[in-house]
Amino acid sequence: MNPNVNADPAELAKFSDLAHRWWDPDSEFRPLHQINPLRLGWIDGLAGLAGKNVLDIGCGGGILADSMARKGARVTGIDLSVKALKVAQLHALEAGTSDVSYQEISAEAMALEHPGEFDVVTCMEMLEHVPDPGSIVRSCSTLVKPGGWVFFSTLNRNAKAFLFAVLGAEYVLQLLPRGTHEYAKFIRPSELAGHCRVAGLDLLQTRGMEYNPLTGRYWLSDDTSVNYLFATRKP
Repeated sequence: MNPNVNADPAELAKFSDLAHRWWDPDSEFRPLHQINPLRLGWIDGLAGLAGKNVLDIGCGGGILADSMARKGARVTGIDLSVKALKVAQLHALEAGTSDVSYQEISAEAMALEHPGEFDVVTCMEMLEHVPDPGSIVRSCSTLVKPGGWVFFSTLNRNAKAFLFAVLGAEYVLQLLPRGTHEYAKFIRPSELAGHCRVAGLDLLQTRGMEYNPLTGRYWLSDDTSVNYLFATRKP
């Protein structure tokens, strides 16, 4: 891999090894399938996806990208995991999702090639897996049109997040494979807000995502102490 690419080879290898299980709703990716209706509804409610040109950065196997295309958007999903992209492409063919395409390219390279081209940019559950999240945020700002929306989701960095997202989710409840997350890479909302300000994005809404292990239910709330989402807009 090009050493200048903003990606961790170990992280890519981790998700590449699981690529064949992306679309199994009972696999390691079950939480993504369960939260996808929540994040999809939130994004669509703010940005109105129908007819929009959308970019999904760090799309993986295409769970969010495919669902946004089904809402009427023209979606491009990008990732650096070739295996995950092949799974996404195969699923699109099998499901007949016509308005979605996938490319192996970094966010930074995409920003150089397609500045100001997208109405909506999404970057969900990805920032905590890269060496330089600020670079991704700046690329998102470059890629979106003036007036366009950029959505992020990631994990807060505090004791509660370590307890719930690492010990709880990976070791106790086994919702995720052990080693999925590296606590040191978690990002406080104040830090992400700072990246957004530097990139020229206005933060318009913050939401938290919570989980009840007894009922298996996820929901959006005002509690950003563990999982949280940002809705930003380019002036």
